[in-house]
Amino acid sequence: MKNLAADLQRNNALPTKKRNSALQPIKTPSTKMKAIIATGYGGPNVLQLQEVAKPIPKDNEMLIKIKAAAVTRADTMMRTGYPLIGRLMLGLRKPKHAIPGTGFAGEVVEVGKAVTLFKKGDQIFGESIEIFGAYAQYICLKEDGLFLKKPSNITYEAAAGICDGALTSISFLKDVITLQPGQKILINGASGSLGTAAVQLAKLFGARVTGVCSTKNLALVKSLGADEVIDYTITDFTKTGKKYDVIFDTVGKESFSTCKDSLTLKGSYLSPVFGMTNLFQMLWTSIIGGKQAKFSATGARPVSALKLLFQELKELIEKGQLKSIMDKNYSLEQIVEAQTYIDKGHKKGNVVVTMEH
Repeated sequence: MKNLAADLQRNNALPTKKRNSALQPIKTPSTKMKAIIATGYGGPNVLQLQEVAKPIPKDNEMLIKIKAAAVTRADTMMRTGYPLIGRLMLGLRKPKHAIPGTGFAGEVVEVGKAVTLFKKGDQIFGESIEIFGAYAQYICLKEDGLFLKKPSNITYEAAAGICDGALTSISFLKDVITLQPGQKILINGASGSLGTAAVQLAKLFGARVTGVCSTKNLALVKSLGADEVIDYTITDFTKTGKKYDVIFDTVGKESFSTCKDSLTLKGSYLSPVFGMTNLFQMLWTSIIGGKQAKFSATGARPVSALKLLFQELKELIEKGQLKSIMDKNYSLEQIVEAQTYIDKGHKKGNVVVTMEH
């Protein structure tokens, strides 16, 4: 009887197991992803959330699942297509790269057979400066691009923010000029993405730092190491009579002409904002000597040079000597709101979008 009961139990169980197995849906990898598409040049509304084909990595590429992407002032300038000369690289009538965004942090989920520097599961952060494409759930990039393994002591959101402001700032302070210990530097826009990084880096390089920002951000800039802070709503730094070895105008609100009286005899005015006036002043001052106007497009520099600076930033982050200041975090679906906020010009530190908000 016991054997009969056991046989019946087994026989009854078999059909049940098969029936349940048949009902289980077969999960197949999705071939689609969500991405922001730039439909043309203009306001934030030209950016539309769409479902597009998920990229497939080539032999020398990695498929990266993006966790967070930086939303920067440079992104908004590329969205508008101004200054117009930039369209020679970006596309004349509409952006040639449909998916915008450069700074990102994410995880490697697939590697091509020729990839040796990274493996599946690596957490990385960096810049997609050739094809853009960071405003998406996935991106395919060559392994020798401008990215590194993410420091373990910061989040994906904080890592994505490092890619724009800190990299641009260290490029200006270490390569465009060589900021020396004891030099006096004024950082205009000290509470923004570039500014918060520049204040910290300038102090690490031994300079005496003056930060210019609005009233509400004075405490933040002071906490980052600024020796002096100026509230631009009260004081015009170009009218104080003080002289600086370097004026780093991170927001492009001033010009060499308005700042030159505030520079020492061989002082430098730095601007990351491209324009014909800045270009002319840079060329002219390089000829006549003395006070210099300097402009640099960080993204146009060789990847090999930028990677050395990026490695230095990573080491500073790992040592706790450089912080990524976070302002706002949006979902990918809120990209219009994110860029509208950037357009207002009052962000504090970094703004990012996360794919899994």
